[in-house]
Amino acid sequence: MTILVIAEHDNANLKAATLNTIAAAQKIGGEIHVLVAGSSAHAVAEQAAKAAGVAKVLLADALQMADSLAENVSAQVLQIANAYSHILFPATASGKNVAPRVAAKLDVAQISDIIGVESPDIFHRPIYAGNAIATVQSADAIKVITVRTTGFDAVAAEGGSAAVESITAVADSGLSSFVGREVAKSDRPELAGAAVVVSGGRGIGSAENFKLLEPLADKLGAALGASRAAVDAGYAPNDWQVGQTGKIVAPQLYVAIGISGAIQHLAGMKDSKAIVAINKDTEAPIFGVADYGLVADLFTAVPELASQL
Repeated sequence: MTILVIAEHDNANLKAATLNTIAAAQKIGGEIHVLVAGSSAHAVAEQAAKAAGVAKVLLADALQMADSLAENVSAQVLQIANAYSHILFPATASGKNVAPRVAAKLDVAQISDIIGVESPDIFHRPIYAGNAIATVQSADAIKVITVRTTGFDAVAAEGGSAAVESITAVADSGLSSFVGREVAKSDRPELAGAAVVVSGGRGIGSAENFKLLEPLADKLGAALGASRAAVDAGYAPNDWQVGQTGKIVAPQLYVAIGISGAIQHLAGMKDSKAIVAINKDTEAPIFGVADYGLVADLFTAVPELASQL
């Protein structure tokens, strides 16, 4: 049994989500190969080769792979798919863009967003916004799986010594072309992989008031997040959204400020190791999942908390 993990990267650095996906592959068992499809991505392949548990890295290096267009990456995966029993993608925007194309072409059922492995053909995945866990068994010869990265602790980034093998890249599909990318730059940690997250909700009241969270986030070295209600109201940018329709996070510490705790938000953060909630509503659902709750006016409590750190 050989497992293929599709690496997520920016042609220079291997994304942390790949290490979580490799961890899921280890739970399945068998030899693990990693596919790096990119352009001038030799550094990424070397990083993948050092990851614990990886036996081989396949490098498809070509200009048409530079921007990770789903049509080209899926074709690359399909070129080698028959050699594998399982094909794993991180359940990120990129992974969820490519995996269904691969599953459809292989005529198999995709197993989405797994958070646990019972055996090589039985997996656990959340349903109903995480309120229930489904146990799914697949009889497909090739299992196409997306992995919820918060469900598995990342393998060590160093310590492995896998061989790097160059493979022939598929030709450009011609079905799509890269137009441009707007990348938000920040000195703060990336939200999806941050160890500490400070999130604000509709209770913050305005985009201007969201700046109230910055001193606290600075003291904690935290990423900033927001509830869907806050994003819809224009208080925070879309890439800060935490929840079922945003980013799934599981930091060591999650601080929820002015967030009521709607079910779709809880689905995105309730696996956090420690949850602190600040809300003036004693009946707010967020207190039902919080490890520590403070019933207080956030406009008083947050500055005081930041000053004490």
